[in-house]
Amino acid sequence: MITAQPPRILSIAGSDSSGGAGIQADIKTITVLGGYAMTALTALTAQNTCGVAMVDAVSPAMVAAQINACIDDIGVDAVKIGMLGSPAIAEVVAQALETLRVPIVFDPVMIATSGATLADGATIAAFERLMALATLTTPNVAELAALGGDSGMRARGIAYLAKGGDSEGVDVIDRLVRPGTDDLVWTAPRIVTRHTHGTGCTLSSAIATRLGAGAPIEQAVADARALVRAALLAAPGLGKGHGPLGHAALARSWPCG
Repeated sequence: MITAQPPRILSIAGSDSSGGAGIQADIKTITVLGGYAMTALTALTAQNTCGVAMVDAVSPAMVAAQINACIDDIGVDAVKIGMLGSPAIAEVVAQALETLRVPIVFDPVMIATSGATLADGATIAAFERLMALATLTTPNVAELAALGGDSGMRARGIAYLAKGGDSEGVDVIDRLVRPGTDDLVWTAPRIVTRHTHGTGCTLSSAIATRLGAGAPIEQAVADARALVRAALLAAPGLGKGHGPLGHAALARSWPCG
C-alpha cells in the first residue's frame, strides 16, 4: 500500500554531536510533524550540553552538492536554513536555492565554524541575499539587533518572526512581522528550565515542515510554537548544562499533518 507522500523538507545546517540542536534537532522535528527530512551539512561539531569543543567546516562546494543532490532526485517542498558558518557558504546556499519555488525558513544563526560570532559586513551582506529569498526569517534578540533591529528588518520589506525567548520577563513574546499587514503577536508564560538546547532549530524546522505541508504562515508559526513549548515540558533532563528538548516524547503523541 502506498501512503500519501510526506512533505519533503531540506535542512541546511550544522551537525550537533550531542543530538540536541542543528541537523539532529531538525530531523527529529520534521519527523515528529510527519515530514521527510533531508540534510545538507555545513559543519561538523564536537559539542555537548556544556559547550562546543571543536568545529570542522564543510567546503562550500560540498554544501552545494548536497543541496543539488536532494533537489535533483527526491525534490523539496520546503527548506530550513540554520548555521552556515561563513559568508562563502551563505553565498553558495543562496545560489543553489534562488530558482527553487518553495517556502524557505531562514534562521540567521550568526556563529562561525570557529565558534566566533559573525556580525561583520561580509556576513550581513551574504545574509541579505538569503533573507530576500526566504519566506520567513527567524532572528532571536541578538540576531535581530545585528540585522538592524525592527527598523532595519521592516525597511527590507520582508517577513520575519522576532523571537522573544532570549529576552527578559515572565512572558515570552514572539512577533510575526509581514509587509502590508498588522503584526501578529503571541504571548505565553516563560517555561523556566535549563533544558533549552535546540529551541531555535526546532522552531524554524517546524515552521518549514508545516509550510511544506501547505499550512499558511500564521498557522505554521502557531503550530511550531506549540511544538517547542511541548518539547520544553517533555525535556528528558539529559546533560550537565543546557539539555536537549523532548522530541521523542512528542513522537508518541503529537498530531502530525
